[in-house]
Amino acid sequence: MINIHEVLETNEMIEKENLDVRTITLGISLLNCIDTDVDRLCEKIYKRITDTAKDLVSTGKEIEKEYGIPIVNKRISVTPIALVGGSACKTSGDYVKIAKTLDHAAKETGVNFIGGYSALVSKGMTKSDELLIQSIPQALAETDYVCSSVNLGSTKTGLNMDAVKLMGEIILQTAQETKEKDSIGCAKLVVFCNAPDDNPFMAGAFHGVTEADEIINVGVSGPGVMRKALESVHGADFGKLCEKVKKTAFKITRVGQLVAREASQRLGIPFGIIDLSLAPTPAIGDSIADIFEEMGLQRAGAPGTTAALALLNDQVKKGGVMASSYVGGLSGAFIPVSEDQGMIHAVEDGALTLEKLEAMTCVCSVGLDMVAIPGDTKATTISGIIADEMAIGMINQKTTAVRLIPVIGKGVGEIVEFGGLLGYAPVMPVNQFDCSEFINRGGRIPAPIHSFKN
Repeated sequence: MINIHEVLETNEMIEKENLDVRTITLGISLLNCIDTDVDRLCEKIYKRITDTAKDLVSTGKEIEKEYGIPIVNKRISVTPIALVGGSACKTSGDYVKIAKTLDHAAKETGVNFIGGYSALVSKGMTKSDELLIQSIPQALAETDYVCSSVNLGSTKTGLNMDAVKLMGEIILQTAQETKEKDSIGCAKLVVFCNAPDDNPFMAGAFHGVTEADEIINVGVSGPGVMRKALESVHGADFGKLCEKVKKTAFKITRVGQLVAREASQRLGIPFGIIDLSLAPTPAIGDSIADIFEEMGLQRAGAPGTTAALALLNDQVKKGGVMASSYVGGLSGAFIPVSEDQGMIHAVEDGALTLEKLEAMTCVCSVGLDMVAIPGDTKATTISGIIADEMAIGMINQKTTAVRLIPVIGKGVGEIVEFGGLLGYAPVMPVNQFDCSEFINRGGRIPAPIHSFKN
């Protein structure tokens, strides 16, 4: 039973502590759209998306109004387009046509983003995969709402180092194509190791081939709620700290469960998962870094930060799985730089470096996220950073990701403004020692020995 105290507590979380449902993401399979003609394919894709998602935004607004729960984004994810376009697309320009179709469909349905302009190349690349990847810079420069992702490795298959090398070049090209807007195209492009099929968060959302024709996935967030809750155990031992994180994560997840159930029933689409990820925003008080400070660290990046993040991530998941039978996606804590006011301050104060962020990604939900780096960074250096992150994911059997933004024309210490949920970021220094000979070897790094579990 829910008592009046819990109702009031939830209201306080929403009104004063930035509790929100970050996204309702409608996953749509496009496999039944496959055609040998690119124009017919685009027509089918547009009709499939606009028919299926026509009520998504209005339903989200209805739930928001009825329950008083902010739902920040309504999004769509689709089957990785490299799988859908293989029969029809003969050039990278054909793939750009599909990207523009997705963008048009997103605008028609009123969603904030559409994800799935993606390729899964953890073991090798088909011709279709390669064409899509080559099209990414132009596609992201000529669309507004399309998000792109590429899975470069997995614990089962190892790392595709040819694709890692290529993505370093593609990220730099995307930065060049969108340099008039501070290389913002790179904010809509992420590379993964062990990408999940059911992630509702952008830029990495796609509708996995293991999913049903349509599915509703909901992402919940509440770093401000978590920080406020930890005030009550200030100075207490780690046992009490863990218990408070777990109980708070349970309450946050229940809010997501309510929204997911309502959205599923009203849209007539099956419920998939709740992704409980403490995803920050640039708003004051809605920061993962502030949670670390409440735990007793002077700044994010101070000694002890990785341990604090490990504790937070684990207890969030433990609380979440008690609140919903279907917790999935990425669930845990995100540590983006540009989207977190406390992380930005930590970088500006010199407390947080790229190397410390890499260490933290061993225990967080994702990886190096929304990190601005100098625009003159070499493609092979970007590939080297990607390779390090992918290796962490592969060896540790977890999802890791990289969303780097080489800001053309800007150097270390300069500020980049992205706006909205993307926030702003100081450009961070990158290790200048060369790794090009290593990256240019090509081929594949084999899967680790502990991957053989058949």
